[in-house]
Amino acid sequence: MTTNTNIDPAIRTTTSRPDVLVDLDWARAHLDDPKVRFLEVDVDTSAYDTGHLPGAVPVNWTTQLTDSVRRDLAGRDDLEELLREAGIDDDTLIVLYGDNNNWFAAWAYWQLRYHGLDNVRLLDGGRKKVEAEGLQLTTHPAGHPRGSIRVPQGTREELRAYRDDVLRAVGDGGGTRSPVSTGLVDVRSPEEYRGELAAPAHLPQEAAQRKGHIPGAVNIPWGQAVAEDGTFKSPEELSRLYADKDIRPDREVIAYCRIGERSSHTWFVLHELLGYPSVRNYDGSWTEYGSLVGVPIETGG
Repeated sequence: MTTNTNIDPAIRTTTSRPDVLVDLDWARAHLDDPKVRFLEVDVDTSAYDTGHLPGAVPVNWTTQLTDSVRRDLAGRDDLEELLREAGIDDDTLIVLYGDNNNWFAAWAYWQLRYHGLDNVRLLDGGRKKVEAEGLQLTTHPAGHPRGSIRVPQGTREELRAYRDDVLRAVGDGGGTRSPVSTGLVDVRSPEEYRGELAAPAHLPQEAAQRKGHIPGAVNIPWGQAVAEDGTFKSPEELSRLYADKDIRPDREVIAYCRIGERSSHTWFVLHELLGYPSVRNYDGSWTEYGSLVGVPIETGG
């Protein structure tokens, strides 16, 4: 991610956190740092076995970041056990990276922040950048002494949106140009937004009972926030991307996708990079909303 200070004052934010990202030079210099733990979270859960950063620990999003019985995020105790097994202590810096421009790495990042952890970063560019720049990879599994991290009790509910929050936003005119309404951002593909597909084109077309989008939501696909090399675009480009659809820092914002991982990426851009103060990720997303009985749905562009 490049820095550009020539941002329109009307859309400049003041609370962005440049410490949420690390670049490849930083990663290369800290591969052997005992106080840094790299976690790889891939869409393709077999990618880790083909080569990964030395010492990196794999996280399987399908089994380790979700509740094993009900549809929900992993609970505090399970998350704490996962991190301890990865050799993470309270003073360990967690650096997440993965394939597909950090798709599920961003989801893991959002979950850690939701559970009260702050000592966490994303590796800008993810696995794509790692491979393109020729960082050292290994197929040897990581082995670290068990850690002792304590995940805080309680959660940051201001970072998460639920069904009722979304329904209130729709009832309040979500997505309209009213400065007091909640901005709803559908980060899926245009085809999913219009109701032509139920899931990304390369995935099985199942999930919600109905297709379409939440009324009033604007479509800003998550991938528009990244450059060709997988790194995040400049702050100026990102600010204009969202401001052009009236998603501004003076509004409450709720992002959603199909299951909450792509919208975590957009949450990261808005909340962590641009410093929007009130951004929530609706992880129930379209698989929940599109299966609700009697709720309004829109199709088309």
